[in-house]
Amino acid sequence: MPVAQGVRASQSLEAWQDPKARPIVQIENVTKAFGPHYAVDDVSLEVFQGEFFSLLGASGCGKTTLLRMLAGLETPDSGRIVIDGVDMTHVPPYRRPVNMMFQSYALFPHMTVEQNIAFGLRQEGATKPQIRERVAEMLRLVRLEPYAKRRPHQLSGGQRQRVALARSLAKHPRLLLLDEPLGALDKKLREHTQFELVNIQEQLGTTFIMVTHDQEEAMTMSTRIAVMDEGRILQIGSPSTIYEYPATRYVADFIGSVNLFDGRVTGEADGVLVIHCDEVGATMAIAHGEPLPAGAPVSVALRPEKMTVTDVKPESEFNVLRGVVSEIAYLGDVSIYHVALPNKTLVRVQLTNLARHTSSPLTWEQEVWLTWEPENGVVLQS
Repeated sequence: MPVAQGVRASQSLEAWQDPKARPIVQIENVTKAFGPHYAVDDVSLEVFQGEFFSLLGASGCGKTTLLRMLAGLETPDSGRIVIDGVDMTHVPPYRRPVNMMFQSYALFPHMTVEQNIAFGLRQEGATKPQIRERVAEMLRLVRLEPYAKRRPHQLSGGQRQRVALARSLAKHPRLLLLDEPLGALDKKLREHTQFELVNIQEQLGTTFIMVTHDQEEAMTMSTRIAVMDEGRILQIGSPSTIYEYPATRYVADFIGSVNLFDGRVTGEADGVLVIHCDEVGATMAIAHGEPLPAGAPVSVALRPEKMTVTDVKPESEFNVLRGVVSEIAYLGDVSIYHVALPNKTLVRVQLTNLARHTSSPLTWEQEVWLTWEPENGVVLQS
């Protein structure tokens, strides 16, 4: 099933595309090691005001360590962190214009909802009228006004998540850091809360930086995503850029489902590379913006939904694979087919079920041909 492609309205010029825009967060050549292991390895990135920015990667990739350095809970071994124009590299957490929302929510069990939200404001010495006004505003924002007097154990998981969010936002932080904020919720509630969180962030205009290992979560909620692996950032881009134009094999394989074929360039014409893939015995014509020399080793990435299945042999000599249907999964809106090629390679294909039917248009052990357009593939060099 393809990854969701975001819930945000498009803008004519995003902040990161505007040469006049000043980033609210600048991470410059930051490195952090624990013993011989580099958790964060020479990372640089910029995040702009009002972004919902996600650090995405598998466990141990360094994303949480980077978030903790932004919060001031860890100190970089080298490099610097600038927030709102001020070098915060060695500034303690309580002096940063930053708040952090933890995966566990860390609510005080003996306090009511409104007392939990007010806690940070009381610690800062806000007056009682200021606290009442701000707490009322936060309760309205997260739609928990009827639950103000309840304690955390009297709330659902989604309601506790909203209390934690309201408490994190009560002090008007310039930057909110979220560590796997939806990880404790079940699938259905998590999907619903994704939209709620995005709507709240857009209402406030606060910059959010979120750590997650969930690709769909990052794709749905983010303005931009940084994909991390082994302490390094492999690619930064909008959800659609990351999905449609992955920069490396790792990114292509990590985001959504993909078929990868290794080959060598044999020719080029009009922005289309001709690539021969010995392993599957196919010649592919793939659109690519830059010419590559003949013989250059490359990989071709093809998303399952961008391929067509037919039981009639195509006439084209390019972009054709012959195989046999080995597995079928009916998921309601789509059907997934695993097609076994003659060399036993399995290719995943996804077809949208546009018409109502009770049986698959294809069946097990049926011989089929897979085809795709040149612009539907991506050429990867690393």
